[in-house]
Amino acid sequence: MTYSSRICSLKDASGILASSLKVDGVPVDSYLTKFVWDEVKYPTMSPLKEIVDGIHAQVAKIDDDLKVRIAEYNNVRSQLNAINRKQTGSQRTLSVQNTWLRSLQWLSCYETLTTYVVPRSSKNRHEDNEYALYTVTLFNRDADHFRIKARERGFQIRDFEYNSENQESRKQKLEKLMQDQESLKSSLLQWCYTSYGEVFTSWMHFCAVRLFAESILRYGLPPSFLLVVLSPSVKSEKKVRTILEGLCGNSNSTFWKTEDEGSMASLGGKADAHPYVSFTINLI
Repeated sequence: MTYSSRICSLKDASGILASSLKVDGVPVDSYLTKFVWDEVKYPTMSPLKEIVDGIHAQVAKIDDDLKVRIAEYNNVRSQLNAINRKQTGSQRTLSVQNTWLRSLQWLSCYETLTTYVVPRSSKNRHEDNEYALYTVTLFNRDADHFRIKARERGFQIRDFEYNSENQESRKQKLEKLMQDQESLKSSLLQWCYTSYGEVFTSWMHFCAVRLFAESILRYGLPPSFLLVVLSPSVKSEKKVRTILEGLCGNSNSTFWKTEDEGSMASLGGKADAHPYVSFTINLI
């Protein structure tokens, strides 16, 4: 299911196992083997189309809510990623706060580039194998001339004006984004675990409707068939099907089979061509 894959991608960062998913407070396989039609949500006296439309409406509402929540979470995460790229990305694309001046000969010439440079004012703030970042102090009236001379030597120049308020504002914004991301992730995970159960029950009711409709179309009225959940191992599946085909030789029976016990993923697939109605439900 889409919900299962989205939960799994979220849980990778949270360390929560997908096997902890519950439906009506019980493990998925337990719910499946003890499935009972919900007469309150879907009265059996209602037309099949009305039941199907009700199931679809419920799942569609959850899906719309999921899209809104994921968009909100991804928006905050994108903002954080953008900040991280500025701080740790290529040095040629860093923000003004982290601009790099090329050449290790900077210290030997910066004081003489123009007249009004403050002596010994240049400080190394950071360096790596390719670039070094230096600050330098000079008179404002000499700034344009200094830029020209520095660029003639191959240095990259950016203006920097320290503003404690701006620095603090950026720090607070980053901290808030990190807190918002954790809060949204926690809230989204909890919502997904709750909503997964609701979607799963809706899907099982839809599968039951399919079984009913397929059985009526195959065996006719009045409805007279048996619903069974089977979970054979992969090796024994062929043998089980052979036995079922023998049992169904002179009876009208319907079998509802699950495959790969303990797993949970896409549910309900093609209706297999057998002398009984058979739907395969894959659980990851």
